[in-house]
Order: sequence, then C-alpha cells, then structure tokens
Amino acid sequence: MTATTSPAPLVIEVENLTKRYGAITAVDGISFAVRRGETAALLGTNGAGKTTTIAMLLGLLLPDTGSIRILGADMLSERYRALPRMNFSSPYVDLPRRLTVAQNLEIFARLYGVADIKARVREIAAELDMTALLDRPSGQLSAGQRSRVALGKALINRPDVLLLDEPTASLDPDTADRIRSYLTAYQANHGTTILLASHNMAEVERMCASVFIMRAGRIRDQGSPRELVARYGRANLEEVFLHIVREAAAQ
Repeated sequence: MTATTSPAPLVIEVENLTKRYGAITAVDGISFAVRRGETAALLGTNGAGKTTTIAMLLGLLLPDTGSIRILGADMLSERYRALPRMNFSSPYVDLPRRLTVAQNLEIFARLYGVADIKARVREIAAELDMTALLDRPSGQLSAGQRSRVALGKALINRPDVLLLDEPTASLDPDTADRIRSYLTAYQANHGTTILLASHNMAEVERMCASVFIMRAGRIRDQGSPRELVARYGRANLEEVFLHIVREAAAQ
C-alpha cells in the first residue's frame, strides 16, 4: 500500500479581493492561495494590480471587499498576529539614506525583536556578500547594492512569509543568479513561503511552483510554469505571458 503525503497547509489565502480608487478598479475580485514552503509569482504588466495586491497583503492598504488570511490570521482584523512573522523587499522603497547599511539593518532588527542583533547583521551581510557595505551610508549605494540591502532587511527576522517585489532588479546577471540560488536554499532550510512579483520570466520559471498572471486587476490564468507552457502550447513562460496579456487587452 502506497503512503500518501498530505499537501502542505495554506499560508496565504486571498478570496474575492477588490480595491478601487474612485472609478478605477485596481484589483478586481481576485482569489488565490499559496502553501507553506512554496514560491509563487504574481505576474502582470505595469498597472496590472500586483503592487496593490502586495500592499493589501501587508496591511498597508485596506481592500474594499474580500478577505486575506496569512499564517491563519485575518489580515483585516488581527494582522498583528502575522506581521512579526512576515517581511517585504522592494528595490523601489528606499531605506533612510543618511544611515549606514549596518544602522538600517540594526533598526529593523530591533523592530522585529531579533536576538543578538549585531551578530545577525554580520551573518546576513556575509550571506549576501555585503559586509564591505555595512559602514557605507545607504544613500551612497548603487542600485544593485540597494537591492541586496533591501533583501537583507527583508530576511533580518527570518520570516515565515516573504513578499518580494522584483527581487533581482538592477542586479548584474552573476549577482542575480547568486541571489536566486540563495533564496532557493534559504527557503529549503527554513520552510519559508515566498510570493514574488517579477517581470523576469526565466527567474519565475526557475524559482516558482505556482504562477498567477494578472491583467487589469484580474487573474487571467494560473498554474505551474510547466502547466501553463503545456496549456498554451508555447516554448516558455514568457511566450505564455505575452499571449495572455495581449489576448486580454484585445477583448
């Protein structure tokens, strides 16, 4: 008799989520779920609703309708239960520019109640190859260096849920490849659930088990990269993505 393995529990659960800005519907009744230890991707053109969705997951924006549960907590009424176990990274959100990298990381470590802060800062700096940047003011960093520091900030509390917006933006190919490998290994070691927004289809194919393709605030299709490629008879995920968003735009 063959033993069956139960699926991992759901960590992110989104149902009928809607966000409007006046007459504009930024997110239009989307539903999706991500299991523990899984990496999933939100894909879409600029203005598709990815960033608005992530902001609602973080509790930075309140939805007009719908529900969000993360780590079993209702993010509309009890997000304080989940937020200490979450973190977020975006290369488009600057850290205080006059503070050094070490000072920025130490401040966020304190906010998350990290034990032995200086040791944790040294550890994450070594893992992300940014030890030489620790004493440099954040405002003096290149775009690629800022991306690495933003990721370090997002990992400082060893989160159970990690939300990433363009995690390898502005990185050269070698550094981007190292970051992807690092995130994959980190996830395997810690069982972290990762949701990322990306325009890099090769990155998504490499890292993600599930993909949700958005257009004009709606999820137009979803599945694993392999399932989507097979469903549309395309060579890769980029071709699938272009087909879906262009077909939706023509409707």
